[in-house]
Amino acid sequence: MTQDEMKEKVAAAALEYVENGTIIGVGTGSTANKFIDALAAKKEAILGAVASSNATAERLRANGIRVVDLNQALSEVDSLAVYIDGADEFDPAKCLTKGGGGALTREKIVAAASDRFVCIVDQSKQVPYLGAFPLPIEVIPMAEALISAEVRKLGGTPQRREGFTTDNGNIIIDVTGLEIHDGLALEDRLNALPGVVTNGIFAHQRADIILMGTPDGVVTL
Repeated sequence: MTQDEMKEKVAAAALEYVENGTIIGVGTGSTANKFIDALAAKKEAILGAVASSNATAERLRANGIRVVDLNQALSEVDSLAVYIDGADEFDPAKCLTKGGGGALTREKIVAAASDRFVCIVDQSKQVPYLGAFPLPIEVIPMAEALISAEVRKLGGTPQRREGFTTDNGNIIIDVTGLEIHDGLALEDRLNALPGVVTNGIFAHQRADIILMGTPDGVVTL
């Protein structure tokens, strides 16, 4: 089974967590796109979806799925029933690294507004600890040098993501060279730096359920 086929399997499996008559949150990236395509068959059963990026909103609309602004959604329902998204990495505690597509801030907001986070991945995303995938940090542009210097103090190597601007109008600094064994502590430490919008560690908003595609089928963690 190819990686693409594994993504299709977990995307289809995630439909089981979509309840009728609810508003759901939908993430960004290649695996989330597979889920959006699968969700099209169930679009009449839900009230709509909150998108974590402009690209996701466009794909939802292209599939005939109602896109709802989060503020509007929370005026209609108390919370989003479920947030479904991929990840760049996940560790044994279900902490994630996200933001390879640059949508980490909106992804974190939508995850926080949801009752449950179902993460859909293929088995290549499973790691003993976070850090193999570069850690994205969304930064207000004037703070680039300051945040880069602080990251170096932590032992990381910062690199501005060239030619990229987030949907919020900010830059991304990708950090390599970190071994992240305490996701909660590092997430808090980085977010406390002036100029950081958020970073790609999802420890506070970790996955509740992980659906992992393998050559033998989908494994639920």
